[in-house]
Amino acid sequence: MARLVSVNVGLPEDVSWHGRTVHTGIWKSPVTGPRMVRRLNVDGDGQGDLAGHGGEMRAVMVYQLDSYRYWQRELGRDDFVLGQFGENFTVEGLADDEVCIGDRYRIGDAVFEVTQPRVTCYRVGLRMDDARMPALLVSHRRPGFYFRVITEGEVEAGQDIVKISAGPGRMTVTEADGLLYLPEHPRDRIEQALRIDALSPGWQGAFQALLDQADRGPEATGGNAGLHAEGAGARPAWAGFRSLTVARVERESRSVVSLWLAAPDGAPLPAAAPGQYLTVRLRADADGPELVRSYSLSGQPGGNQYRISVKQEPHGAASTRIHARVRSGDRLQAAAPRGTFTLVPGRTPVILASAGVGVTPVEAMLRALADSGTTRHVWWLHGARNGDDHAFAAESRHLLAQLPHSHVRICYSRPGPEDRRGTDYTDAGHLSAGLLARLGLPADADAYLCGPTAFMNDLTEALTAVGLGPGQIHTEVFGAGPGITPGIAPTAARPPHPPAGAPGDGPAVSFARSGLTVPWKPEYRTLLELAEACDVPVRWSCRTGVCHTCETGLLGGSVGYDPDPVEPPAESNALICCSRPRDDVVLDL
Repeated sequence: MARLVSVNVGLPEDVSWHGRTVHTGIWKSPVTGPRMVRRLNVDGDGQGDLAGHGGEMRAVMVYQLDSYRYWQRELGRDDFVLGQFGENFTVEGLADDEVCIGDRYRIGDAVFEVTQPRVTCYRVGLRMDDARMPALLVSHRRPGFYFRVITEGEVEAGQDIVKISAGPGRMTVTEADGLLYLPEHPRDRIEQALRIDALSPGWQGAFQALLDQADRGPEATGGNAGLHAEGAGARPAWAGFRSLTVARVERESRSVVSLWLAAPDGAPLPAAAPGQYLTVRLRADADGPELVRSYSLSGQPGGNQYRISVKQEPHGAASTRIHARVRSGDRLQAAAPRGTFTLVPGRTPVILASAGVGVTPVEAMLRALADSGTTRHVWWLHGARNGDDHAFAAESRHLLAQLPHSHVRICYSRPGPEDRRGTDYTDAGHLSAGLLARLGLPADADAYLCGPTAFMNDLTEALTAVGLGPGQIHTEVFGAGPGITPGIAPTAARPPHPPAGAPGDGPAVSFARSGLTVPWKPEYRTLLELAEACDVPVRWSCRTGVCHTCETGLLGGSVGYDPDPVEPPAESNALICCSRPRDDVVLDL
């Protein structure tokens, strides 16, 4: 019979790591005597990062003595102590390849249900003093698993673990873990996993994404949609950068100009999805070095040309050069359209909300809706300073007039003397949460928001209050997106900058969204480390090529891996946590 060998707890503490402070509860120590287990954790225990650990579905972490023995042999170590792997329960028995999702067990007075395998992150490597551990736990098929607490009660080391019911799907922890993280994703087993009610919602969402990816067939980019949204997207229309001709330049407002880009031979360009963006490269000239920037496509999806619209920023090197120097007939280098902020087909109402130049991607969505002859209710919500700064004013009015069920609110924060209320705008002031609360927006709508971060946070809160769920609210940020650095103590934000010390002499690494290009320095083991040294916002968790949190668009160039990732990323993407540039690269960061 299985047995509870040790109950281990630990409260989060600050630990120094690579010059940063990590707030983590990975250090657990055995306790003696009975200990109460409650819905969210064991008394005396805590988690430092509740986004990735803890909660009702991950209340108790379980690891086996047999895996202790395995790793002692595999790693040649004899220094393990109970709680070494960050687990709450160290157990004899309950092997990962025998325990199934949904199995229920009684220990002492408490009843538990198996909900999911461990989600590997860098902190288990931190505790083990071996950065490889997140990848090794997956590749060696020994992840451990989480319990949900069905009945609260006291437990104590030495008690028997009694199985009281079997999970309905007969899917072991080992199989579930491999089904998500390893390269093979058999459809029948994914469908089986989705039928297991006990499986945690996060893993259900990941398996559903894999199933949706399989349904896309040959269009899918490869990679793992269960771990990264880009894995569900369509393949980029071309690799790297290609030459496009500036067919014409048009002024859209006092501060925004549009460039119409065409193939040099006049052939139609590959269709872009409404809401995607284009990354362009401006060659070095007398005004400055080569610049790489990304701009939303604002023109007709599926048209023969691409339209990008660029706001003149006060200190923007690329926007200044475009406004001052780019003319019809010029050539620009462009990567293929990319991005997952795209209009989802359907019959539900659509909310398109933007501020300032954030109108560009939703203008393309509005065009797509008008061109399709949709009968969906469309809410067009836009905020600008005044008529001089209102880009696409006439164009959007024309498109909205084609929609039988359109609803319009245009907010001018500082209307000019020539701006006509009721014609040019509907409301004085900012487009705000307070206004949205009064509009009677439908709770079954899909909402698309683009604008400054504070604007989107405000509107997201308002839409959530109306009843929209997280899956209904889609956002696109200006510039670099928010970082994910689990457990790292926050520090004062700094704009991206070249790394300290003498410049490197390696390939050029361009961070397109951050507007920074620097030469590679071999002292950085990975592109992730270089980005961190430049204060470029990054997203990561495992740092060993398992979780795909760091997966990033590779707009140009190629990378090499060390170690090789457990599963490769989608085509034209890179896992920056374990890669280095082979040649000049452009990253969507």
